[in-house]
Amino acid sequence: MSSAPQLVLKGVCKGYGEGAQRTEVLHGLDLSVERGELVAIVGFSGAGKSTIVSLIAGLLRADSGSIHFDGKPVRAPGPERAVVFQSYSLLPWLSVFDNVRLAVDQVFPQLSSAQRREHTERHVALVNLSHARDKKPAELSGGMRQRVALARALAMEPELLLLDEPLGALDALTRATLQEELARICRVSGKTILLITNDGDEGILLADRIAALDAGPSAKLGPFIDIDIERPRDRKALNHDPRFKAIRGEVIEYLMASGKKRKERARTRVAPPLHANREPVV
Repeated sequence: MSSAPQLVLKGVCKGYGEGAQRTEVLHGLDLSVERGELVAIVGFSGAGKSTIVSLIAGLLRADSGSIHFDGKPVRAPGPERAVVFQSYSLLPWLSVFDNVRLAVDQVFPQLSSAQRREHTERHVALVNLSHARDKKPAELSGGMRQRVALARALAMEPELLLLDEPLGALDALTRATLQEELARICRVSGKTILLITNDGDEGILLADRIAALDAGPSAKLGPFIDIDIERPRDRKALNHDPRFKAIRGEVIEYLMASGKKRKERARTRVAPPLHANREPVV
């Protein structure tokens, strides 16, 4: 790994709305990811996980703080940072091959047609979809569609792959199967990866490090935990691994404490107003 982190966020704040209606989603968020590392962030729905991805991808601008990738400030989207969202975002009238080829044509216009075809075929094969290369999205299962989205992102040959709950819309069985597939692809690609998930077990299964995001508002990241469990990791075997249980316990404890604080803040905000020397107005 490089001595300098490839991705660095310092004191990042982001909110939505204006005036009294403004809600600060992230406050003073710090994050660093080394080259070739797979980092997972786990948190509740609505905590701001997708906002982190959009900021790093350059789809949103931070209100304050800084985001640097390879030492350069992030100000706009770029092919070196590819995103796989929970929604597949495939063009329904294009085949598996053509959905991936579209991204290849955009990012590598200097390649010959034959080179772009070979590049596309290779990445369709990487996600084990060569047999379905000519099928349209409507003919595919949810898991297969997400594989197409992953192949499209990888075909751009990004330096950083941002996975925004990529398996969140799948049923449990398909999700478990695709977790194993994702682990394989991550090993083969060697990319720097930031995985956003609401499944702590998924994060521990796949990542090198994991951190929980506060329940928010004004969310920050909790302490990062090194996942020092040997690879490849078997999901069934992990359930009997004491280190896995310890990491899972730390993550759950942090999330539960954060959720409790959010409920306490919410109760405070809706408490009835007090008048001087009088009982609360009800």
